[in-house]
Amino acid sequence: MNIRLNILLACLLLTSPFTSIWADKNDDAKYKETMDIFQQSDTSGRHFNDSYGYALFPTIGKGGVGVGAAYGEGRVYTNGNHIGDTSMTQLSIGLQLGGQAYSQIIFFEDKRALEEFTSGNFEFGVGVSAVAITAGASASTSTAGGASASASGNEDSAATTGGYHKGMVVFTIAQGGLMYEASVSGQKFKYTSK
Repeated sequence: MNIRLNILLACLLLTSPFTSIWADKNDDAKYKETMDIFQQSDTSGRHFNDSYGYALFPTIGKGGVGVGAAYGEGRVYTNGNHIGDTSMTQLSIGLQLGGQAYSQIIFFEDKRALEEFTSGNFEFGVGVSAVAITAGASASTSTAGGASASASGNEDSAATTGGYHKGMVVFTIAQGGLMYEASVSGQKFKYTSK
């Protein structure tokens, strides 16, 4: 019980600097700004035209000291229409230290992939990763089962290492912070229709 409380307190303390990031802009403006960044990238931008839909997370805050946690809220779109809201949580154990914030987008290749994601609780397991790097900061997100991608550069560029995997592809862009991580963890998503 005491260990759980310590883990919870450490996660809250490490992610508390990111709460101001989430509160800085009104929701519509931060989603539009984040979408514009991903659309301007040659690699992620093309998926806006060839995907069935996407889940967009303007800010995911992540922190850890041995035990890590991440949280972010997003929206799900199809045909450019906001169809529901989603939240992402991630807990990980392993060699990690620091905190960071990043944006993430998950593209759905077809209706089946979108329905799999929006069917309730969805989880990426071990094995697939999305990586983001900015000058002076680096990060990695371990995901599996549904996506495979990598992004690198600043807010103006991203490069993918692969296309759709099981109907999904993930891109991330680091917003700031520094985190060293060598752990395997899963992202869990909850979806609520609009």
